[in-house]
Amino acid sequence: MRAVYALYADGESAQRAVNRLRAAGIADSGITVISGEPMEDYEFSEMNKDTWIWYIATGGGFAGLATGAWLTTMTETSWPITTGNMPIVSWWPNLIIMFELTMLGAILATVITLLVSGGLLRRRPLLYDPEVTDGKILVGVEDATETAMPELERALKVHPGVVLKTIAAP
Repeated sequence: MRAVYALYADGESAQRAVNRLRAAGIADSGITVISGEPMEDYEFSEMNKDTWIWYIATGGGFAGLATGAWLTTMTETSWPITTGNMPIVSWWPNLIIMFELTMLGAILATVITLLVSGGLLRRRPLLYDPEVTDGKILVGVEDATETAMPELERALKVHPGVVLKTIAAP
């Protein structure tokens, strides 16, 4: 298994390369596109856009809310104090703790999801080239077999000046 990629100077060339990779039978999930700036005008910016982050953050918020409600209720009922016919559990002051733990749960879930789904916990990115920060657009395939390499190289050479680069998997 190897990775092959090419760098393009503009979005038009990158879009042509993505289209040619699709025509070669590569699914959108197998194509990697990295750019240093947003490219909303091109179709490849919509690839692999689906994410579960909203659902995970909401789950973290609900977990924080449940923890806050449990913590405040258990704390107030653990030491019963005579409150002069007032309820032992008072919800208005508890809402502050519940709100803070709801936000903490949502924020922690979001940060953890970003770290895991963004691949920030890896030692090094699988496909990356320093020229991306200079304005180039990287288009490549990570899990390329030896038999598919010639076809992928033809698909990535959208015009004569394109330089192909390969990375051998360890």
